Parts: sequence; structure tokens; C-alpha cells
Amino acid sequence: MSEILLLVALLALGPFLLAEGLLARYELMVYTIGWHAPAATLPPDVPHARGADPGWPPDAYVVYLDGIGKRRFTDTRDGGQLVKAVIAGAPELRVLGQVQPYSPLADPLVGRPVWDWLRRHVGITLFLHNIMQTFVAADRRYRPLYNRAVGAQIADQLRLAGYEPASGVPVVLLCYSGGAQVATGAVEELFTQLRAPLWLITLGGFHNGANDLTHALHLYRLTSANDWIERVGIGLFPPRWRLWRRSAWNRALDAGKITVHSLDPAAHIGPQSYISPTARLADGRSYLDRTTETVIEIIRRDCTTKMLGRR
Repeated sequence: MSEILLLVALLALGPFLLAEGLLARYELMVYTIGWHAPAATLPPDVPHARGADPGWPPDAYVVYLDGIGKRRFTDTRDGGQLVKAVIAGAPELRVLGQVQPYSPLADPLVGRPVWDWLRRHVGITLFLHNIMQTFVAADRRYRPLYNRAVGAQIADQLRLAGYEPASGVPVVLLCYSGGAQVATGAVEELFTQLRAPLWLITLGGFHNGANDLTHALHLYRLTSANDWIERVGIGLFPPRWRLWRRSAWNRALDAGKITVHSLDPAAHIGPQSYISPTARLADGRSYLDRTTETVIEIIRRDCTTKMLGRR
């Protein structure tokens, strides 16, 4: 019976997956041939950054790249809780959350007439769209174009938030789930455009391990033994396997550029997720509290302190 139900589900989702795959590639091609320029402006109620005083250089800029639920300029519910907690705990940082990691055109899904209709009638298509964009970003045929598009989007938003290229101010890409595919891909373009010292913090990172991390100073992998979605990503993409010795991911590992932080027993999603405000540790802290404290500690200890000594 379970096999029959699975077959029925696949048959039902098949047309949506096909349509999403075509749409995901279409948006990238539109960007590539210049039919539609990426949008750089934000709605009036969305600031270019939150946190530290914009009139003074912050200790670091943090760009938050959300998971596949991202479909508007504002953060998802869970991602928004993490961003708010980071800002509250580290007011010396400027945090950007408006980047659209699943749109080469920097165009959120909400507000597009077709997608608004689908959101009301077939809500799962929104997630399928962003899932397919993640796989387009990982596809070797499209990856360089996708990396350039979203890397340029992040660079534009950082400039609008006050970032001065070659200033030495750290840029931290804090990414959840599929946002890790985009973050690792954006490194080269960001370094080319901004000459910024770059750090990455992945939270349950789902990525293919093929993007070059040469220009990243370090990557911190926040993970959990209970995160089956991240494990699926590791099993799915050969460059994440240790047997694939010359992959970009394994070169970074061998160079000592990757540090693992365990957030057991958190899960990837749900009421026990990394950013759950209700799930509790033995010491009384919520999972959200621990994740926030870990992120802030990494940024203060390994990113801003070292760079402030050089500036």
C-alpha cells in the first residue's frame, strides 16, 4: 500500500516538478541574456540593513540567506526569529535579510500574480520552485551563471547598506539549508566585486560541495546528527564525499578551512529545529538561544576581533 501511495504522490507532483524545472532555468536565462535586469531597489518599508548605526562602520556585515521557504523580501518566520536574535545579541553588526537566494533576478515570488494565485490554491509549488532553483544552482551547466547572478545581487545590497569595497570590514554569509548552495557559490563574485574578507556559517547546509572556497577565509558548519536533510545532501552530491579528494569541498577540508560545530540533538525543521524557540536543552536554553549564541561567538571571536586588529 505504501508503494502505491508513493507512486500516486510522484505522479501528482510530476507535472509540477517538470514545470518548476523549466521555470527555474528560464529565469536564469532571462538574467543571462539581459532581457530583465535584477531589481536593486527595495520596498519603502524594507531597510537595506538592520542593527548597527548606519552612520558608522559596523564590526561586520552579516548577510542571512534563508532556506527554501524564502519568498518575499522579509524573512521567513523561523529565519526572522534567528535574525532578530542575532541583532539583539550583537548590536554591533549590520544584518541584511532581503537577498533573494532563489531568484537570479532578485525578484521575490510574492507579488507575482501567477505565484500569488498558486500560493492560495497549490501552496506546495512555492517550495518546489525554490527546491528546483537550488538544484539549478548546483547543476554544473548553470552553476557559474547562477553564482554570478546571486553574488552580484548580494554585492549590490551590501553597497546599498553602506559597505565600502576593500574597506576590510568582514562580511559573514549566514545561511540556512539550501541557502548554503547559494552562499558557497557567491564567494568568488563577492570577492571580485568587493575585495571583502569573507566568512561562511552554514546551518544544516544543503549544498553540492563543488563551489570554490579559495576566497573564503573560513567556513563554520553548524550541524546535528539528527539533521537527515543535510545528510541527504551529503549523500546526493559526490563532491561532498571524502572519496572525491579533489573536489572544492575536500580541498577546503584539507586546507583546514572548515570547522564543525555540533548542535545535537536539533533537527533540520519542525518543533525541534535549530532555531526553535520552544525546544529546550538541559540547561534551560532554547535551541534558538544556543544557535544564536554560537553564531555570535563565531563572528566575534574569529571574524571581527581578528579584522579589527588589522584595520
